[in-house]
Amino acid sequence: MAGINKLIEGGTSEIVVKKSRFLGVTFPIETPEEAADHIAAIRKKYYDARHNCYAYRLTGAEKFSDDGEPSQTAGKPMLDVLTGAGLTGALVVVTRYFGGTLLGTGGLVRAYTEAAQAAVKASRIMEIRPRRHVECRIAYSDLGRVQYIFREAGLEPATDYQEEIVLSAEVPEELCERLREDIINATAARGQVTLGDVYLG
Repeated sequence: MAGINKLIEGGTSEIVVKKSRFLGVTFPIETPEEAADHIAAIRKKYYDARHNCYAYRLTGAEKFSDDGEPSQTAGKPMLDVLTGAGLTGALVVVTRYFGGTLLGTGGLVRAYTEAAQAAVKASRIMEIRPRRHVECRIAYSDLGRVQYIFREAGLEPATDYQEEIVLSAEVPEELCERLREDIINATAARGQVTLGDVYLG
């Protein structure tokens, strides 16, 4: 399971190309209906604009619109920006105020791409990585060694002092096997390590 980048907070951009203004904005979204609401709000806000083009990506769904621009010159390049940034749960809308000069298909692709990239760059994005819940049961005599292993991995485990000591942490998937091996070696196989299912978090 690969990690994903999630849009946490939207950003805005504005570029001008041959007197045409391109206003970009991004929104975090969870559903197509949420995307439709944002798009409707932008169309209402910029009711006098020539075009309001958009693209969005959700887990298992993506959509884009050229909104009257020549086919493949606006929505698809904007979708490519979201895909290239590894973004999921994200909507980008670029509004164009026509400046009187035709930009041609290549010029349009560049302008919409640039406006979308600038809006994405201004957004707050969080990387969500595959993780597992890791729990280990160890003897009191092994605590110092095992705590050191967690610290070296950059982890702060929760510690529950029972008959044995139970340490637990949410661990990036790529560290799990190494962590388990190190704990088993450090405790001469006395420690029990349990790995939970992989999830994104």
